[in-house]
Amino acid sequence: MDEREDLAEIRRAVRALCADFPGEYWRAKDREREYPGEFVDALTRAGFLAALIPEEFGGSGLKLDAAAVIMEGIQAAGCNGASAHAQMYIMNTLLRYGSAEQKARYLPAIASGDLRLQAFGVSEPTSGTDTLSLKTRAVRDGDCYVINGQKVWTSRAEHSDLMLLLARTTPRDAVAKRTEGLSIFLVDMREAIGKGLTIKPIRTLMNHSTTELFFEDLRIPATSLVGQEGQGFRYILSGMNAERILIAAECVGDAKWFIDKATGYAREREVFGRPIGRNQGIQFPIARCYARMRAAELMVHYAAQAYDTGSNVGAEANMAKLLASEASWEAADMCLQTFGGFGFAEEYDVERKFREARLYTVAPISTNLILSYLAEHVLGLPRSY
Repeated sequence: MDEREDLAEIRRAVRALCADFPGEYWRAKDREREYPGEFVDALTRAGFLAALIPEEFGGSGLKLDAAAVIMEGIQAAGCNGASAHAQMYIMNTLLRYGSAEQKARYLPAIASGDLRLQAFGVSEPTSGTDTLSLKTRAVRDGDCYVINGQKVWTSRAEHSDLMLLLARTTPRDAVAKRTEGLSIFLVDMREAIGKGLTIKPIRTLMNHSTTELFFEDLRIPATSLVGQEGQGFRYILSGMNAERILIAAECVGDAKWFIDKATGYAREREVFGRPIGRNQGIQFPIARCYARMRAAELMVHYAAQAYDTGSNVGAEANMAKLLASEASWEAADMCLQTFGGFGFAEEYDVERKFREARLYTVAPISTNLILSYLAEHVLGLPRSY
């Protein structure tokens, strides 16, 4: 099936940019656990990270289907879009619910790269995916809010100027609905660090630049509030759908990389005097991964296009993320198995991408929670939690 020419052109441009960041670059960053700032700067200069920002604010004014192609292309080229993907899906909340003043103040600087919006403070040690149980508080005090609490798994906080923060502004026992009482704030971390905000890096399986945040009487201007107080949970839901679709697109890109890598190796590697790719024991796993990747790819692009029409795509976004993350992980395992011992060698990049791919059956939402969502909201089964 032919792709729209505008999307095909984006795909070509992403591939050309990523060619300047080969495996050696990513291996060095992974080895030292360094943030790929040069890569993120290149994406910014090329306009890719401003894809969803309207043209009036210096962006490209593209839709989510184009953003999905960008993120997929980054992963398919062997790069790591996790270093920058939050700026894509966080943007939705600011675009839809930010004030005219907030948009005019921040969006042009984000589009130009003068500001980075890469951090999203939601998860907490005691609540995890149970967002409505978060405990970080924001209390109004005159022209300020005072923040106290803790966040975890807030990736790129050390490399971002701005952060979207979800905090409780009304106690849980004082709201009429469980979904009320949470608010979104746009926090300028340049002003906050050392004045009530402490960032602690967390070393993980892969180079993901994730952190733990501690808030102790952090004072932020009341103008940091995005939208109406108490409506933050509703605001982030559509952003979470965008996040799942874009993460799913990345997973499709990863699966394509693994399949391409395994196919190339199977053609060239000879054992017992013949290419290993002649053996059906090698062929069949690769072919199965290809079929599952293509099925996931169709779901991802369907979900993105439905999102762009303004439809409620909770089911589609969740299914896209489920199918794509599983296709990616299956392809990762297949690729490592195809390479055998050489797959564990750093120079082939398989072990690095293998570790990176493992994340997405767990985050930003686990496979089991997606299945629970589908069981309840699509199939009408009783709530399980």
